[in-house]
Amino acid sequence: MKLIKLDAIDSTNDFLKGLLSNTTVENLTVVTAETQTKGKGQMGTVWESESGKNLIMSLLIKDLLGGINQIFYLNMMVALAVIEVLEKEKIPDLSIKWPNDIMSYHKKIGGILIENSIKSDGTIFSVVGLGLNVNQTNFDLLPNASSLALVCNRFFDKEQLLSLIFESIQNRIAVFNPLELQNSYTKALFKRGIPMPFSDSKQQKFMGIIQGVAASGMLQILLEDDSIAEFNIKEVQLLY
Repeated sequence: MKLIKLDAIDSTNDFLKGLLSNTTVENLTVVTAETQTKGKGQMGTVWESESGKNLIMSLLIKDLLGGINQIFYLNMMVALAVIEVLEKEKIPDLSIKWPNDIMSYHKKIGGILIENSIKSDGTIFSVVGLGLNVNQTNFDLLPNASSLALVCNRFFDKEQLLSLIFESIQNRIAVFNPLELQNSYTKALFKRGIPMPFSDSKQQKFMGIIQGVAASGMLQILLEDDSIAEFNIKEVQLLY
């Protein structure tokens, strides 16, 4: 693993993308930071993290995806790799809140942001950003957030977690299996199979049951009329 450690940066994803635009970067290069001033979440949201307490990393993955139709498989792969490591660390009641929030019980302990660049020859470069709440214990302004330390009442070694997550991702790349990824991801979905309230893009509320995720990444929800509707990111919100 080629590791670039930074003290403070606006965004590890932006730093890694900047490297890519200026030089050749080795596949599976990792960038970490103790402090991130402009951490990003899905669709322009902000990822907030207390300095020095959490795992903030970005990873370059290239020469894996066969086309844009496989992009969401990378989301599945990374989320499942994180879940696999946290299960071994005895983190309880883990799940993935679609599309890529890592949950323990009903609170968010991590988030993934993947930014893809398609080159002129069709190859895809992916910058995988992961923020994992590790040793932070104060979430006064984030009532739906938690951390490994809060859930388990002990502190964790961030460097060890980084190594384990990198190894898990690397192992999954070596045996890239889209069908297995989709099945495992579906089984790990937060609130799957449970009647839940949702809100659509027009703020209309409805009841539905999460069934799974299409290969494209769209969330499949069973509606009250027994039809299955598919929703893109930000087209639907789970109310819980």
